[in-house]
Amino acid sequence: MKLSRPARRATLVVHVAASAGWLGLTLGLLALGITATTTGAAVTVEASVRAMKLFADWLLLPVAFLTLVSGLVLSMGTPWGLARHRWVYIKFWLTLATITATVFALRPGVGSAVTAVSAGGPLPDAGDVLFGPIVSLSAYLFMTVISVLKPWGLTRRGRRLREQKPAGQKSVRQKSRGQKISAAARKPVDAERASQTA
Repeated sequence: MKLSRPARRATLVVHVAASAGWLGLTLGLLALGITATTTGAAVTVEASVRAMKLFADWLLLPVAFLTLVSGLVLSMGTPWGLARHRWVYIKFWLTLATITATVFALRPGVGSAVTAVSAGGPLPDAGDVLFGPIVSLSAYLFMTVISVLKPWGLTRRGRRLREQKPAGQKSVRQKSRGQKISAAARKPVDAERASQTA
C-alpha cells in the first residue's frame, strides 16, 4: 500500500498535530502534578488532581490512539515501512508502551488520588501524579528526537529487503539525493539559458 502525495501529506499533518497534542497534554499533566504535590492548600490539590483526571479520562487516550494509527498509516504507506528502519520500529514499540502505561498506571493512579483527596484526605502518594507524566514526557521527547535525526539505519529485515530490491528501484535517501543533484545540475543550465536570451 502506497499513499498518494496528498494522502501522505494529510496523514503527516494529522500525525504531527496528534503527537504535539500528546506532548502538550503530558506537559499539562506534569504541571498539574507538580502543583498538587507542592502546594499546601487542599482546594488547590483537589482542583489539580481533578483536572488531571479530566485530561487522562477524556483527552489522553484518544490523542494517543490517533498518534498510533496515523503513525502506522504513514509507516505502511511510505517507503520507510514499519520494520525497515530502527527508529520507526522503536517509535512504534515506545508508543505502544506509553499507551499501555497510561491505561494501567497513570489513569488508575490519578483516579486513586482524586478519590483520596475528595474524601478530605491528603494526597496519598506523590508518585501517583508525578511518575506517569515524567516517564511519558521523557518517552515523547526521545521519540521526537529520533523522528528528526532518524538514527541507527536499517533493521535486519530492511537490509534483506534492500538486497532483494530490483536494480531499477531507489531507496528514499537515493531518491532525495538524486533530486538534489538534478536540481543543482539545472541551475547552471538555467543561468546559461537566461544569459543567452538576454
